[in-house]
Amino acid sequence: EASGYGEGWRTLVLLDKGSWDKENVNLFPKTAKAVHDSGIPATEVFFASMKPNTDIKPHSDFTNFVLTSHLALDIPCNGQNKCRLSVGDDTRQWMNGEVMLFDTSIMHDAINESDEMRYILMLRLWHPDLTDVEKKALQFLYDAIQVPGLISQDPGERFMAEQMVNMMHTFPNPKLLEETEPSGFAIDAEKGLGSRKGKKKNSKRK
Repeated sequence: EASGYGEGWRTLVLLDKGSWDKENVNLFPKTAKAVHDSGIPATEVFFASMKPNTDIKPHSDFTNFVLTSHLALDIPCNGQNKCRLSVGDDTRQWMNGEVMLFDTSIMHDAINESDEMRYILMLRLWHPDLTDVEKKALQFLYDAIQVPGLISQDPGERFMAEQMVNMMHTFPNPKLLEETEPSGFAIDAEKGLGSRKGKKKNSKRK
């Protein structure tokens, strides 16, 4: 659970291990479509909030086949070094509109020393050193965990499972999405991560 890193850490998932969350995509259709249309090799995409005056203790995700990207959306006291991420011996502050990319298998921690919520958009990307075969194998493992029928000995059950996985991977039809997302969604992310009615799925890793 994301809360395992600290009470101040919460997420709202758009893409989880290759599967789109239709309900949350409807909350942020423009952002989701921009990510999808960009073609970046993302396997997970989610908003992440961090409460004021909280921290996340040093930890490793023990996973080096993905890299993690942080796009800073709404950083309190921007440029005043109040919100920081440390990876190994390197510490940097989040800056609005800037991106950080790092390997979460390295010990890392985070802190928000401000009196306001901090918001970022997180993406987990396949490591560029992976071959296509390796990426397909890892994606199959993700899919089989969610849909065990993929490894069934019964051809009919396996076929149905494959159809289900294809649906999970399909981006929701933009024509069916309500354009309710306001411009400047980063500021309105508080609603999406707090009071708005969306699935607040917790990521297993920071």
